[in-house]
Formats: sequence, C-alpha cells, structure tokens
Amino acid sequence: MPTIWKVRHRRADIDGLEVAYREAGAPGLPAVLLLHGFPSSSHTFRDVMPVLADAAHVIAPDLPGFGMSSSPGVGEYEYTFANLSRTVERLLDRLGVERFFVYLHDFGAPVGYHLATRDPGRIRGLIVQNGNAHPEGLGGQWDTAKAYWADPNETTRAALPEWLDFEGTREQYLGGLPERLRELHAPESWHLDWERMRRPGNIEAQFALFTDYASHTARFDELAAYHRAHQPPALVLWGRHDPFFDVEEVLAYLRALDRADAHILDGGHLLLETHAPECAALMRAFVLDNS
Repeated sequence: MPTIWKVRHRRADIDGLEVAYREAGAPGLPAVLLLHGFPSSSHTFRDVMPVLADAAHVIAPDLPGFGMSSSPGVGEYEYTFANLSRTVERLLDRLGVERFFVYLHDFGAPVGYHLATRDPGRIRGLIVQNGNAHPEGLGGQWDTAKAYWADPNETTRAALPEWLDFEGTREQYLGGLPERLRELHAPESWHLDWERMRRPGNIEAQFALFTDYASHTARFDELAAYHRAHQPPALVLWGRHDPFFDVEEVLAYLRALDRADAHILDGGHLLLETHAPECAALMRAFVLDNS
C-alpha cells in the first residue's frame, strides 16, 4: 500500500514574478515535473500528487498567467512557451532539481519540450497526457488557427472560434464528452480557471500564448529529432473524447519512441478530472520502473 503524502502549497520569487507551486514527496526521490495546460493550473494535479509522491518528489507549478501565479501584462512578461520554460527552469534550479520526469499536457507540452531539447540529459522520461508533438494530432479543428498563424489579420482572427470566455473555459473540460462523463466533472474547476483568467490583461496574455503555439508546431521536426536521438521512455495517457487533439497523436508517439506505453481511456481533454486514480497508478508504476 503506497504512502499518501500531504501536498504543500508554496510560492517562489522568480525574477520578480511570484510563482505558485505544489510540492509533495521527499526531495531525494526521483523528481516529477507536472506541467498543466490551458486553462487550468496545478489544481488539475490535486488528486494524483498524493499518490505519486510515494515514489517521487513531485513539483507542479502554476505557469505565469495561470492559477495562483502572477499574471503580468503582455508588455511586462514575454508570453511565449520558450520564456515560460525559462521561468520553470529557474524554479527547478531554485529547488535543486537536476533530472526529472516531465508531464506534458496541452500548453504544458511546448513548455516541457523546450526544457527537454535545451538540456536532454535532464529528462528521465516523458508522461504525455493529451499533449501534442506531431502533425497527426492537429485535425481539421485547427484549420482556422493555422490560417491565422499563417496570415494574422482581422479576417483570419474573426474566423477563430470564441474560447477566451466562460463558455470556452468550460468547454475545455466538457467538450466532446457523452453525458455519462460530463456529470463526472466537478464544475468548480472551470469556475476557478475563469476567475483567474479574467484578471486584468490576462485574456491578452492567453491570446499571446495561443499565437505562440505556431512556434511549437514549427518545431515538430526538431522534436522528432529529439525523440529519435534520445529515445526517452514514455507513458502516454489519452482521453479518447478529446475534441482538440486527435487520437492519431498516440500512434505518432508509439512510432517515434521505442520505449513507449500507451493507455487510451474513456475520458476527455482534461483526463485527470475523471480518471485520476487510474492515471496516478500508471504514473507511479512508470516512475518506479524507470528510476
């Protein structure tokens, strides 16, 4: 029976930016960095951290602009995934974390891949949960985004779906789900996300990150080269009802990585909201097997 650890809620000043993070487990254990996506925060890991911390030193930051971390304006902070990764990297250095497993979900994937490609030797393994690193995951639902990235103007921006509002925030959780799964989602999650996202200037910050996702897709060849050269062990956890990233992304990971194990579960984009116990057990076993 694994030990159930208490999770600590902490803050660090990183270059004048207040970064909130959750931490559990003993620092001497293998480290696991949990990177959330849009529109969530470290709150998404609340149920997996106590279990995972039996086998790992677990760190889950709120990325700048999300959760309880500072939300400076676009002119005060560079909202790019490369810059987010530098903030996370400084937090890890502050905590004395040298090597780590990294959890890649949604917007957390480009952040984590910047860390991985910048210093591949720090990465012990990848835990991918509905995180995109291949063109196979970007289906027709991304056509308007691709058109905007290729030619940002009033017309291509007007063609984008509305998502930076309360309804769009809720849709991240419930989109694509049958009713039997929708009612498993606790509504306070998207209410919390929207309360934090509507801080002054934050909508502009979120749009800046969406715009910078084009730089992530432009790096797919570089990420393929990283996978090919370093072959990190990987655990892929996927909610099959995800309306944002196609399930073909799972096969792309399996083709790219020699040591990859995939589990497609009956959930959505924010899989941990409905399948935290299953995912926590798989993550714990993966860390133990690769430490």
